[in-house]
Amino acid sequence: MNKGLCLVLICCAFFASQLKAEAEDWLSFRSSLHETRYQHLIEELRCPKCLNQNLADSTSGIAVDLRHQVYQMIEGDKTDQEIVDYMVARYGEFVLYRPVNNLTTYALWYGPFILLLIGGIAFFWVIRRSRSRQGRSDT
Repeated sequence: MNKGLCLVLICCAFFASQLKAEAEDWLSFRSSLHETRYQHLIEELRCPKCLNQNLADSTSGIAVDLRHQVYQMIEGDKTDQEIVDYMVARYGEFVLYRPVNNLTTYALWYGPFILLLIGGIAFFWVIRRSRSRQGRSDT
């Protein structure tokens, strides 16, 4: 009895996810411009749950909900910038594949190289100082 019930629940969950995915294929847009904007936005926004997947490629529940949210906002005559601002306000800059260039992103991108350069300079300075001290103590 339990195995049969588990099998039925698994099948229902599978078919429900398939129906939900197919329902997205039936989205009707008022114009081809809206559809183009929708496709562009779901490819540019990252799924907050998945690692390195955009909304278009992700099959997670939150990605499905966010695609639906993007659709509703486009059909509600929101601009692309308003939609992106909403997503960033709600989920942070992680949802952007192209993050905004600011002090934080520069520190993340270039900080390791700067620290490596400082470490290299300090290493050579210590070695040089050590050698000069050895030269003085030898004479």
